[in-house]
Amino acid sequence: MSYKTATRNVRKDTILVIEDNTDQWFIIRWALQQQFPEVEAIWMQEASEALVYLESCEKTHSLPKLILLDLYLPNRQEGWHVLETIKNNRLYRDIPVIMLSQSTDREDIEESYSLRINSYIVKPTHYQKWLECIGSFRHYWWDAVTLPKCG
Repeated sequence: MSYKTATRNVRKDTILVIEDNTDQWFIIRWALQQQFPEVEAIWMQEASEALVYLESCEKTHSLPKLILLDLYLPNRQEGWHVLETIKNNRLYRDIPVIMLSQSTDREDIEESYSLRINSYIVKPTHYQKWLECIGSFRHYWWDAVTLPKCG
C-alpha cells in the first residue's frame, strides 16, 4: 500500500458537485460511484448552498479535494459567480475546479479559463461516455497529479 493510498483511508475524501439538474446529478453520482468508490460525492443544487457548505468545511478543516461545477446554474453568470467566489477565497482557491457544461461555446470556455478553472469538460450525452469521462478524470486528477493540501 502506497503512502498516498494509506493517507486516503484515514478520512474519506470528498468531491463537491455543484449541479442544478437532478437528472444530471443522478448520472454524475452513479459514474463517480463506479469510478471513485472510495470517495464521497457531495451534491449541492444551488450556488448559495455550495458556498455555505464550503464555509462549514472550512470550520472542520475538511475541504473537498475537487469541485465539479456546472457552468449553467441555471445561467452562466451564476456559475461564473461561484467560480470567482471560490477562486478569490484564500482557503478555497487551491481546490481544483473542473467546469462541467453542455456548452461548447468558445466564449463559455474562454471566460471559464480566464476565471481560473482548472479544466473544462463538455458533459457527455450517454452514460457509457460518462463512465469513460469520469474514468479519465479519475486517472488524471486522482492518480497522476499531486494536489495541494487545502484546509
